[in-house]
Amino acid sequence: MKRVTIIVIDSLGIGALPDAESYGDAGADTLLHILDASPGLLIPNLLSLGLGNISGAAGGRYAVPAPRGAYARLSEASKGKDTITGHWEIAGLFTEVPFKTRERFPDDFMRAFAARIGVGTLGNYAASGTVIIEELGPEHERTGKPIVYTSADSVFQIAANTAVIPLERLYEICRVAREMLTGDLSTGRVIARPYAIENGKRVRTSDRKDYAVSPSGPTLLDHVKEAGLTVCAIGKISDIFNARGITESVHTTDNADGVDKTVEALKRDFGGLIFTNLVDFDSKFGHRRDVLGYGGALAEFDARLPELIAAMGADEMLILCADHGNDPVHSGWDHTREAVPALLYGAGIRPVDLGVRDSFADIGATAAEALSAAPAAIGRSFLAQIAR
Repeated sequence: MKRVTIIVIDSLGIGALPDAESYGDAGADTLLHILDASPGLLIPNLLSLGLGNISGAAGGRYAVPAPRGAYARLSEASKGKDTITGHWEIAGLFTEVPFKTRERFPDDFMRAFAARIGVGTLGNYAASGTVIIEELGPEHERTGKPIVYTSADSVFQIAANTAVIPLERLYEICRVAREMLTGDLSTGRVIARPYAIENGKRVRTSDRKDYAVSPSGPTLLDHVKEAGLTVCAIGKISDIFNARGITESVHTTDNADGVDKTVEALKRDFGGLIFTNLVDFDSKFGHRRDVLGYGGALAEFDARLPELIAAMGADEMLILCADHGNDPVHSGWDHTREAVPALLYGAGIRPVDLGVRDSFADIGATAAEALSAAPAAIGRSFLAQIAR
């Protein structure tokens, strides 16, 4: 094939994995709980591709007689339920040891960090990002001290009002943290969380930036690039892979912009990989436990699917998937350990049931074979089962 497009519907899990209880996620089912909360929700295009036909998806109540796409239920082989872990596995990397998570960072580290950036910090506890900027925003705005917080993910997040700490200075502070968080304090991502005050409310802006650790080995992206093809990373993909294996990086402001940028890329003439992350599902709705908002966002994406498909050529393949769950009716505000869907569509793709797969990496293996790129370390391609 000339080109493969992978779109990650960030956090769209389809049911708890067998080991979910050990993560505190027994009973999690992102898709089912969204559909149950909005009985009239319309996602006809996703269902027509086979979303409801996937084994165990949404209680089996949304299957269609003749799906247009190939479909599968993917289990996560890696340990953890982190954004990086999920994306890396999609691209062919197995994570044996989960990234470390913490309730707070050690006092001696925080003192050393404050000395490096020349100012003290606020927070340093696990929290929802939208909650902590309301709790600590006034003190931050009065003192100029950045807000530090973490979560059940392996993250060191730094929030600041850009009228107090300008954006480039916030990024600089994050780069210092990234440099310092090594060894026993190794952390998956340092995340810049800028916000502004709009109409009296503290609102996070679209200038978030993630500073991730580098992939532990070669990925699908490296192999496609080495094959002399384009790797166009849209959304936070470049951050997640620390720019490794990427030839083009495209910033997005929200889901709609992510779809716009993907359509624009599809209309260009190049061979290779388009890899898009649509983060709003996770950041705006899953983490905030907004089940109705999540459903609305899913319907909005569904309405754009025909536009994406219309922009594809005859020798292309579209893969829709997710990187973990984030059940908006689950307790807390963190990711949930779930299986994820894979939906595949293209003129050369047969609509078949690919069953239950052992790893997200089967996506990367299939994309690599389709593009005649070297295979990654893990993953079993199902190209032979779907090719017409």
